[in-house]
Amino acid sequence: MPKKSIRYTLLSLRDLAASIGPFALLTIVLLGLTYWWLDPTPPKRVVLATGPEQSAYDEFGKRYAEALARYGIEVKLLRSEGSSDNLQLLRQGRADLGFVQGGTADIGYDDEDSITSLGSLFVEPLWLFYREDAAERLVGQTTVGSLTDLRGWHINVGTPGSGVPRLFNTLLDVNRIASSELQQSQLEQTPATVAFLNGELDALVFASAPESLMVQMLLQTPGVRLMDFAQSEAYSRRFGYLKPVVLPQGVVDLAANNPERDMRLVASTTSLLANSRTHPAILQLFAQTAIGLHGGGGWFSRAREYPSLELSEVPVSPEAVRAIRVGPPFLQRYLPFWLANLIERMWLAMGLIIALVLPLSRIVPPLYTFRIRSRVFRWYAQLREIEQRFEAQSQEGATDSQSLLDQLDTLEAKVEKIVVPLSHTDELYALRNHVHLVRKKILRKS
Repeated sequence: MPKKSIRYTLLSLRDLAASIGPFALLTIVLLGLTYWWLDPTPPKRVVLATGPEQSAYDEFGKRYAEALARYGIEVKLLRSEGSSDNLQLLRQGRADLGFVQGGTADIGYDDEDSITSLGSLFVEPLWLFYREDAAERLVGQTTVGSLTDLRGWHINVGTPGSGVPRLFNTLLDVNRIASSELQQSQLEQTPATVAFLNGELDALVFASAPESLMVQMLLQTPGVRLMDFAQSEAYSRRFGYLKPVVLPQGVVDLAANNPERDMRLVASTTSLLANSRTHPAILQLFAQTAIGLHGGGGWFSRAREYPSLELSEVPVSPEAVRAIRVGPPFLQRYLPFWLANLIERMWLAMGLIIALVLPLSRIVPPLYTFRIRSRVFRWYAQLREIEQRFEAQSQEGATDSQSLLDQLDTLEAKVEKIVVPLSHTDELYALRNHVHLVRKKILRKS
Protein backbone atom coordinates (compact mmCIF):
# COMPACT_ATOMS: atom_id res chain seq x y z
CA MET A 1 0.00 0.00 0.00
CA PRO A 2 2.70 2.54 0.79
CA LYS A 3 4.33 1.79 -2.58
CA LYS A 4 1.09 2.61 -4.39
CA SER A 5 0.77 5.87 -2.46
CA ILE A 6 4.29 6.82 -3.42
CA ARG A 7 3.52 5.91 -7.03
CA TYR A 8 0.43 8.15 -7.11
CA THR A 9 2.36 10.98 -5.44
CA LEU A 10 5.19 10.75 -7.96
CA LEU A 11 2.63 10.68 -10.74
CA SER A 12 1.03 13.87 -9.49
CA LEU A 13 4.42 15.54 -9.18
CA ARG A 14 5.34 14.46 -12.70
CA ASP A 15 2.15 15.91 -14.13
CA LEU A 16 2.57 19.08 -12.11
CA ALA A 17 6.18 19.46 -13.32
CA ALA A 18 5.06 18.95 -16.90
CA SER A 19 2.45 21.68 -16.47
CA ILE A 20 4.84 24.12 -14.85
CA GLY A 21 7.76 23.24 -17.13
CA PRO A 22 7.03 25.66 -20.01
CA PHE A 23 6.68 28.61 -17.64
CA ALA A 24 9.81 27.65 -15.70
CA LEU A 25 11.70 27.35 -18.98
CA LEU A 26 10.41 30.75 -20.11
CA THR A 27 11.51 32.31 -16.80
CA ILE A 28 14.98 30.75 -17.06
CA VAL A 29 15.39 31.96 -20.65
CA LEU A 30 14.31 35.49 -19.73
CA LEU A 31 16.67 35.56 -16.74
CA GLY A 32 19.51 34.29 -18.94
CA LEU A 33 18.88 36.96 -21.58
CA THR A 34 18.65 39.62 -18.86
CA TYR A 35 21.91 38.46 -17.29
CA TRP A 36 23.63 38.57 -20.69
CA TRP A 37 22.25 42.02 -21.46
CA LEU A 38 22.92 43.63 -18.05
CA ASP A 39 26.25 41.82 -17.51
CA PRO A 40 26.02 42.23 -13.70
CA THR A 41 29.24 40.36 -12.88
CA PRO A 42 32.30 42.65 -12.96
CA PRO A 43 35.61 41.49 -14.43
CA LYS A 44 38.19 40.08 -12.05
CA ARG A 45 41.01 42.23 -13.44
CA VAL A 46 41.23 45.94 -14.30
CA VAL A 47 44.08 48.18 -15.41
CA LEU A 48 44.82 51.42 -13.53
CA ALA A 49 47.17 53.93 -15.19
CA THR A 50 49.24 55.61 -12.47
CA GLY A 51 52.46 57.53 -13.03
CA PRO A 52 56.23 57.36 -12.62
CA GLU A 53 57.70 55.10 -9.97
CA GLN A 54 57.63 56.61 -6.45
CA SER A 55 55.18 59.30 -7.57
CA ALA A 56 51.99 60.08 -5.65
CA TYR A 57 49.97 58.42 -8.42
CA ASP A 58 52.05 55.27 -8.02
CA GLU A 59 51.55 55.25 -4.25
CA PHE A 60 47.80 55.79 -4.52
CA GLY A 61 47.60 53.07 -7.17
CA LYS A 62 49.09 50.58 -4.73
CA ARG A 63 46.48 51.54 -2.12
CA TYR A 64 43.63 51.06 -4.59
CA ALA A 65 45.02 47.67 -5.59
CA GLU A 66 45.21 46.59 -1.96
CA ALA A 67 41.68 47.81 -1.22
CA LEU A 68 40.04 46.12 -4.22
CA ALA A 69 41.88 42.86 -3.61
CA ARG A 70 39.51 42.34 -0.68
CA TYR A 71 36.67 42.06 -3.21
CA GLY A 72 38.55 39.61 -5.41
CA ILE A 73 39.41 42.27 -8.01
CA GLU A 74 43.00 42.36 -9.29
CA VAL A 75 44.16 45.89 -10.11
CA LYS A 76 47.09 45.91 -12.50
CA LEU A 77 49.11 49.10 -12.11
CA LEU A 78 50.25 50.52 -15.43
CA ARG A 79 53.08 52.98 -14.83
CA SER A 80 53.19 55.95 -17.17
CA GLU A 81 54.82 59.34 -17.59
CA GLY A 82 51.92 61.02 -15.84
CA SER A 83 48.61 62.75 -16.35
CA SER A 84 48.70 63.42 -20.10
CA ASP A 85 49.99 59.92 -20.80
CA ASN A 86 47.20 58.43 -18.66
CA LEU A 87 44.57 60.22 -20.73
CA GLN A 88 46.01 58.75 -23.91
CA LEU A 89 45.99 55.27 -22.37
CA LEU A 90 42.29 55.69 -21.55
CA ARG A 91 41.50 56.89 -25.07
CA GLN A 92 43.35 53.93 -26.57
CA GLY A 93 41.57 51.45 -24.31
CA ARG A 94 44.84 50.23 -22.81
CA ALA A 95 43.73 51.32 -19.33
CA ASP A 96 40.35 51.07 -17.62
CA LEU A 97 41.02 53.89 -15.16
CA GLY A 98 43.70 56.51 -14.66
CA PHE A 99 44.70 59.57 -12.65
CA VAL A 100 44.42 62.79 -14.67
CA GLN A 101 45.27 66.25 -13.41
CA GLY A 102 43.13 69.18 -14.47
CA GLY A 103 44.78 71.50 -16.97
CA THR A 104 47.70 69.17 -17.76
CA ALA A 105 45.89 67.24 -20.48
CA ASP A 106 43.96 68.36 -23.53
CA ILE A 107 40.46 67.07 -22.84
CA GLY A 108 38.11 67.64 -25.77
CA TYR A 109 34.42 67.24 -26.55
CA ASP A 110 34.99 63.72 -27.90
CA ASP A 111 36.16 62.63 -24.45
CA GLU A 112 32.76 63.38 -22.92
CA ASP A 113 31.32 60.26 -24.59
CA SER A 114 34.28 57.92 -24.13
CA ILE A 115 35.54 58.95 -20.68
CA THR A 116 33.76 59.44 -17.36
CA SER A 117 34.93 60.85 -14.04
CA LEU A 118 34.75 59.34 -10.57
CA GLY A 119 35.25 62.76 -9.00
CA SER A 120 38.14 64.95 -7.93
CA LEU A 121 40.36 63.11 -5.46
CA PHE A 122 42.86 65.64 -4.18
CA VAL A 123 44.63 68.86 -5.06
CA GLU A 124 48.00 68.54 -6.73
CA PRO A 125 50.13 71.67 -6.34
CA LEU A 126 52.69 72.79 -8.87
CA TRP A 127 55.95 72.46 -6.94
CA LEU A 128 58.81 74.68 -8.08
CA PHE A 129 61.93 73.81 -6.10
CA TYR A 130 65.10 75.81 -6.73
CA ARG A 131 68.64 75.85 -5.39
CA GLU A 132 69.62 78.72 -3.15
CA ASP A 133 73.04 78.97 -4.77
CA ALA A 134 71.42 79.20 -8.22
CA ALA A 135 69.13 81.98 -7.05
CA GLU A 136 72.10 83.83 -5.55
CA ARG A 137 73.99 83.49 -8.81
CA LEU A 138 71.16 84.37 -11.20
CA VAL A 139 68.96 86.76 -9.20
CA GLY A 140 71.34 88.07 -6.57
CA GLN A 141 69.33 86.77 -3.63
CA THR A 142 68.40 83.40 -2.16
CA THR A 143 64.65 83.79 -2.67
CA VAL A 144 62.57 83.91 -5.85
CA GLY A 145 59.28 85.79 -5.73
CA SER A 146 57.94 85.51 -9.27
CA LEU A 147 58.19 83.47 -12.43
CA THR A 148 59.65 86.53 -14.16
CA ASP A 149 62.82 86.00 -12.09
CA LEU A 150 63.44 82.67 -13.85
CA ARG A 151 64.77 84.09 -17.12
CA GLY A 152 68.03 82.41 -17.98
CA TRP A 153 67.52 79.49 -15.58
CA HIS A 154 68.02 75.81 -16.40
CA ILE A 155 64.76 74.18 -15.32
CA ASN A 156 63.45 70.66 -15.66
CA VAL A 157 59.73 70.72 -16.48
CA GLY A 158 59.09 66.98 -16.66
CA THR A 159 58.26 64.63 -19.48
CA PRO A 160 55.60 65.58 -22.05
CA GLY A 161 53.45 62.68 -20.86
CA SER A 162 53.20 64.20 -17.40
CA GLY A 163 51.34 67.25 -18.72
CA VAL A 164 53.46 69.58 -16.56
CA PRO A 165 55.33 71.18 -19.51
CA ARG A 166 51.98 72.26 -20.95
CA LEU A 167 50.80 73.70 -17.64
CA PHE A 168 54.11 75.41 -16.85
CA ASN A 169 54.37 76.98 -20.32
CA THR A 170 50.83 78.29 -19.91
CA LEU A 171 51.96 80.10 -16.76
CA LEU A 172 55.04 81.42 -18.55
CA ASP A 173 52.86 82.79 -21.35
CA VAL A 174 50.67 84.83 -19.02
CA ASN A 175 53.88 86.24 -17.46
CA ARG A 176 55.09 87.18 -20.97
CA ILE A 177 58.07 84.86 -20.74
CA ALA A 178 59.08 83.13 -23.96
CA SER A 179 60.20 79.53 -23.72
CA SER A 180 63.48 80.53 -25.35
CA GLU A 181 64.30 82.82 -22.40
CA LEU A 182 65.09 79.88 -20.17
CA GLN A 183 66.59 76.47 -20.75
CA GLN A 184 64.07 73.66 -20.28
CA SER A 185 64.86 69.99 -19.96
CA GLN A 186 62.34 67.16 -19.88
CA LEU A 187 63.94 64.47 -17.76
CA GLU A 188 61.93 61.96 -15.78
CA GLN A 189 61.37 62.88 -12.16
CA THR A 190 63.95 60.63 -10.50
CA PRO A 191 66.95 61.40 -12.79
CA ALA A 192 65.91 65.05 -12.81
CA THR A 193 65.98 65.15 -9.00
CA VAL A 194 69.44 63.56 -8.95
CA ALA A 195 70.69 66.14 -11.47
CA PHE A 196 69.08 68.92 -9.44
CA LEU A 197 70.73 67.84 -6.20
CA ASN A 198 74.09 67.54 -8.02
CA GLY A 199 73.80 71.16 -9.17
CA GLU A 200 73.27 70.35 -12.86
CA LEU A 201 69.81 71.96 -12.78
CA ASP A 202 68.83 75.28 -11.23
CA ALA A 203 65.19 74.43 -10.61
CA LEU A 204 62.78 71.55 -10.72
CA VAL A 205 59.08 71.78 -11.60
CA PHE A 206 56.53 68.99 -11.17
CA ALA A 207 52.97 68.48 -10.05
CA SER A 208 52.33 65.99 -7.29
CA ALA A 209 50.33 65.37 -4.16
CA PRO A 210 52.22 66.07 -0.91
CA GLU A 211 52.20 62.31 -0.20
CA SER A 212 54.90 61.92 -2.85
CA LEU A 213 58.20 60.74 -1.37
CA MET A 214 60.03 63.16 -3.69
CA VAL A 215 58.10 66.12 -2.30
CA GLN A 216 58.71 65.03 1.28
CA MET A 217 62.43 64.69 0.63
CA LEU A 218 62.92 68.00 -1.21
CA LEU A 219 60.98 69.96 1.41
CA GLN A 220 63.57 68.87 3.99
CA THR A 221 66.72 69.11 1.86
CA PRO A 222 69.16 71.86 2.97
CA GLY A 223 69.93 74.44 0.29
CA VAL A 224 66.65 73.76 -1.55
CA ARG A 225 63.75 76.22 -1.46
CA LEU A 226 60.15 76.08 -2.53
CA MET A 227 58.92 79.02 -4.58
CA ASP A 228 56.09 81.04 -3.05
CA PHE A 229 53.44 81.84 -5.70
CA ALA A 230 52.40 85.25 -4.41
CA GLN A 231 49.96 85.60 -7.32
CA SER A 232 48.24 82.26 -6.73
CA GLU A 233 44.82 83.89 -6.39
CA ALA A 234 45.28 85.67 -9.72
CA TYR A 235 46.27 82.43 -11.45
CA SER A 236 43.11 80.72 -10.18
CA ARG A 237 40.97 83.56 -11.56
CA ARG A 238 42.59 83.27 -14.96
CA PHE A 239 42.37 79.48 -15.18
CA GLY A 240 39.32 77.61 -13.94
CA TYR A 241 41.19 74.36 -13.34
CA LEU A 242 43.61 76.01 -10.90
CA LYS A 243 42.94 76.94 -7.30
CA PRO A 244 45.08 78.71 -4.69
CA VAL A 245 46.30 76.60 -1.79
CA VAL A 246 48.50 77.33 1.19
CA LEU A 247 51.21 75.11 2.63
CA PRO A 248 50.84 76.04 6.33
CA GLN A 249 53.83 77.14 8.36
CA GLY A 250 55.41 74.20 10.20
CA VAL A 251 53.22 71.53 8.55
CA VAL A 252 56.24 69.59 7.23
CA ASP A 253 58.12 69.61 10.53
CA LEU A 254 56.64 71.42 13.50
CA ALA A 255 59.77 71.05 15.63
CA ALA A 256 61.99 72.56 12.92
CA ASN A 257 59.24 75.02 11.86
CA ASN A 258 59.44 73.84 8.26
CA PRO A 259 58.33 75.78 6.29
CA GLU A 260 59.17 78.96 8.14
CA ARG A 261 56.04 80.72 6.84
CA ASP A 262 52.88 80.02 4.90
CA MET A 263 53.73 79.17 1.31
CA ARG A 264 51.22 80.07 -1.40
CA LEU A 265 50.93 77.61 -4.25
CA VAL A 266 48.75 77.03 -7.30
CA ALA A 267 47.17 73.62 -7.62
CA SER A 268 44.82 71.72 -9.85
CA THR A 269 42.56 68.91 -8.79
CA THR A 270 43.40 65.38 -9.84
CA SER A 271 40.47 63.24 -10.91
CA LEU A 272 40.11 59.52 -11.33
CA LEU A 273 38.88 59.07 -14.90
CA ALA A 274 37.57 55.86 -16.40
CA ASN A 275 36.91 54.50 -19.84
CA SER A 276 33.14 54.56 -20.45
CA ARG A 277 33.27 50.81 -21.21
CA THR A 278 34.50 50.01 -17.70
CA HIS A 279 32.00 47.87 -15.78
CA PRO A 280 29.66 49.94 -13.54
CA ALA A 281 30.38 47.71 -10.53
CA ILE A 282 34.11 48.47 -10.88
CA LEU A 283 33.36 52.20 -11.00
CA GLN A 284 31.25 51.82 -7.88
CA LEU A 285 34.04 50.01 -6.01
CA PHE A 286 36.66 52.58 -7.00
CA ALA A 287 34.38 55.45 -5.98
CA GLN A 288 33.70 53.84 -2.60
CA THR A 289 37.42 53.20 -2.11
CA ALA A 290 38.20 56.81 -3.01
CA ILE A 291 36.08 57.99 -0.07
CA GLY A 292 38.22 56.01 2.34
CA LEU A 293 41.56 56.93 0.74
CA HIS A 294 40.97 60.63 0.11
CA GLY A 295 38.25 61.57 2.61
CA GLY A 296 40.61 62.43 5.45
CA GLY A 297 42.13 65.83 6.05
CA GLY A 298 45.49 66.73 4.55
CA TRP A 299 47.90 69.57 3.97
CA PHE A 300 45.58 71.23 1.48
CA SER A 301 42.12 69.92 2.31
CA ARG A 302 39.77 69.43 5.20
CA ALA A 303 38.23 66.12 6.23
CA ARG A 304 35.50 64.89 3.86
CA GLU A 305 36.23 67.68 1.38
CA TYR A 306 37.33 65.04 -1.14
CA PRO A 307 36.40 63.16 -3.23
CA SER A 308 34.40 65.98 -4.82
CA LEU A 309 31.97 66.10 -7.71
CA GLU A 310 33.02 69.64 -8.62
CA LEU A 311 35.61 70.89 -11.12
CA SER A 312 35.20 67.89 -13.40
CA GLU A 313 36.20 68.37 -17.04
CA VAL A 314 34.16 65.33 -18.18
CA PRO A 315 30.74 64.03 -17.02
CA VAL A 316 30.73 62.36 -13.62
CA SER A 317 29.69 58.71 -13.51
CA PRO A 318 26.27 58.02 -11.88
CA GLU A 319 27.98 55.32 -9.78
CA ALA A 320 30.39 57.92 -8.39
CA VAL A 321 27.55 60.35 -7.65
CA ARG A 322 25.68 57.68 -5.66
CA ALA A 323 28.80 56.52 -3.81
CA ILE A 324 29.92 60.02 -2.82
CA ARG A 325 26.50 61.40 -1.91
CA VAL A 326 24.80 58.31 -0.46
CA GLY A 327 27.58 55.90 0.43
CA PRO A 328 27.59 52.12 -0.11
CA PRO A 329 24.30 50.63 -1.36
CA PHE A 330 22.04 49.20 1.33
CA LEU A 331 22.59 45.57 0.36
CA GLN A 332 26.38 45.89 0.40
CA ARG A 333 26.23 46.68 4.09
CA TYR A 334 24.88 43.22 4.86
CA LEU A 335 25.77 40.96 1.92
CA PRO A 336 28.99 40.05 0.11
CA PHE A 337 29.82 42.46 -2.71
CA TRP A 338 29.22 39.98 -5.55
CA LEU A 339 25.76 39.00 -4.25
CA ALA A 340 24.71 42.56 -3.43
CA ASN A 341 25.88 43.75 -6.83
CA LEU A 342 24.00 40.92 -8.60
CA ILE A 343 20.75 41.70 -6.80
CA GLU A 344 21.13 45.45 -7.24
CA ARG A 345 21.64 45.19 -11.00
CA MET A 346 19.09 42.43 -11.58
CA TRP A 347 16.22 43.34 -9.25
CA LEU A 348 14.36 45.59 -11.67
CA ALA A 349 14.63 43.08 -14.51
CA MET A 350 13.62 40.27 -12.15
CA GLY A 351 10.59 42.28 -11.07
CA LEU A 352 9.52 42.77 -14.68
CA ILE A 353 9.97 39.06 -15.39
CA ILE A 354 7.91 38.12 -12.34
CA ALA A 355 5.22 40.61 -13.39
CA LEU A 356 5.12 38.87 -16.78
CA VAL A 357 5.26 35.26 -15.58
CA LEU A 358 2.94 35.60 -12.57
CA PRO A 359 -0.26 36.17 -14.59
CA LEU A 360 0.74 33.33 -16.92
CA SER A 361 1.18 31.03 -13.92
CA ARG A 362 -2.57 31.17 -13.33
CA ILE A 363 -2.90 28.87 -16.33
CA VAL A 364 -1.00 26.12 -14.49
CA PRO A 365 -3.91 24.70 -12.37
CA PRO A 366 -6.35 24.45 -15.34
CA LEU A 367 -3.55 23.05 -17.50
CA TYR A 368 -2.73 20.45 -14.84
CA THR A 369 -6.40 19.44 -14.55
CA PHE A 370 -6.80 19.25 -18.34
CA ARG A 371 -3.68 17.09 -18.62
CA ILE A 372 -5.07 14.56 -16.11
CA ARG A 373 -8.62 14.51 -17.42
CA SER A 374 -7.48 14.13 -21.04
CA ARG A 375 -6.16 10.65 -20.19
CA VAL A 376 -9.71 9.64 -19.37
CA PHE A 377 -11.81 11.73 -21.76
CA ARG A 378 -9.95 10.76 -24.91
CA TRP A 379 -11.45 7.22 -24.60
CA TYR A 380 -14.97 8.56 -24.65
CA ALA A 381 -14.63 9.23 -28.38
CA GLN A 382 -13.95 5.52 -29.03
CA LEU A 383 -16.76 4.49 -26.67
CA ARG A 384 -19.16 6.84 -28.42
CA GLU A 385 -18.11 5.44 -31.79
CA ILE A 386 -18.89 1.85 -30.68
CA GLU A 387 -22.28 2.96 -29.38
CA GLN A 388 -23.14 4.81 -32.60
CA ARG A 389 -22.12 1.77 -34.69
CA PHE A 390 -24.43 -0.41 -32.57
CA GLU A 391 -27.34 2.00 -33.06
CA ALA A 392 -26.75 2.11 -36.83
CA GLN A 393 -26.69 -1.71 -37.04
CA SER A 394 -29.86 -1.92 -34.94
CA GLN A 395 -31.71 0.28 -37.39
CA GLU A 396 -30.56 -1.88 -40.31
CA GLY A 397 -31.62 -5.05 -38.46
CA ALA A 398 -28.21 -6.76 -38.77
CA THR A 399 -26.37 -6.42 -35.49
CA ASP A 400 -22.86 -7.87 -35.11
CA SER A 401 -23.00 -7.90 -31.32
CA GLN A 402 -19.95 -10.09 -30.77
CA SER A 403 -17.67 -7.79 -32.77
CA LEU A 404 -18.88 -4.77 -30.80
CA LEU A 405 -18.45 -6.60 -27.52
CA ASP A 406 -14.90 -7.56 -28.48
CA GLN A 407 -14.14 -3.90 -29.19
CA LEU A 408 -15.58 -2.98 -25.79
CA ASP A 409 -13.40 -5.60 -24.12
CA THR A 410 -10.33 -4.17 -25.84
CA LEU A 411 -11.35 -0.65 -24.80
CA GLU A 412 -11.98 -1.74 -21.23
CA ALA A 413 -8.59 -3.44 -21.04
CA LYS A 414 -6.91 -0.22 -22.09
CA VAL A 415 -8.96 1.85 -19.61
CA GLU A 416 -7.92 -0.44 -16.76
CA LYS A 417 -4.30 0.48 -17.44
CA ILE A 418 -4.94 4.21 -17.06
CA VAL A 419 -3.26 5.66 -13.97
CA VAL A 420 -4.41 9.01 -12.59
CA PRO A 421 -3.83 10.83 -9.28
CA LEU A 422 -6.20 9.80 -6.50
CA SER A 423 -7.97 13.18 -6.74
CA HIS A 424 -9.19 12.30 -10.26
CA THR A 425 -10.14 8.62 -9.80
CA ASP A 426 -13.86 9.52 -9.85
CA GLU A 427 -13.57 10.40 -13.54
CA LEU A 428 -11.75 7.12 -14.25
CA TYR A 429 -14.47 5.09 -12.51
CA ALA A 430 -17.14 7.06 -14.35
CA LEU A 431 -15.53 5.99 -17.67
CA ARG A 432 -15.49 2.36 -16.58
CA ASN A 433 -19.15 2.62 -15.57
CA HIS A 434 -20.06 4.09 -18.96
CA VAL A 435 -18.27 1.21 -20.71
CA HIS A 436 -20.32 -1.20 -18.62
CA LEU A 437 -23.57 0.61 -19.55
CA VAL A 438 -22.81 0.36 -23.27
CA ARG A 439 -22.06 -3.37 -22.85
CA LYS A 440 -25.37 -3.90 -21.11
CA LYS A 441 -27.13 -2.04 -23.89
CA ILE A 442 -25.56 -4.27 -26.54
CA LEU A 443 -26.30 -7.47 -24.61
CA ARG A 444 -29.90 -6.46 -24.10
CA LYS A 445 -30.46 -6.12 -27.86
CA SER A 446 -28.61 -9.25 -28.86
